[in-house]
Amino acid sequence: HVQLVESGGGLVQSRGSLRLCCAAFRSCASISTRGWFRRASGKQRELAARITSGGSRNYAYSVKDRFNISRDNAKNTVYLQMNSLKPEDTAVYYCNADRYSGSYWGPGTQVTVSS
Repeated sequence: HVQLVESGGGLVQSRGSLRLCCAAFRSCASISTRGWFRRASGKQRELAARITSGGSRNYAYSVKDRFNISRDNAKNTVYLQMNSLKPEDTAVYYCNADRYSGSYWGPGTQVTVSS
């Protein structure tokens, strides 16, 4: 099965930037869509950004024009560049990968934006 490991979370001030990374290990062949989801305290997990194997991207309305998702297939890694961060972006961010064998999740990384 695919294993995902996130990094890059942390504490940042409002209007700051962070870059999240998610590396995939084991059974990486045929991974199709990669994504970043997030769950704020007391709320359901929601999609932040997604990128297909062909490079098509879609974003949640709340992060559009501030976040950018990209992937390096040679490194089996997906990135989320987050700019102009707001306190409401505070959440645990989860990396996701879809493959014919299923959908896989990382353990999550905390992002905290202070006002």
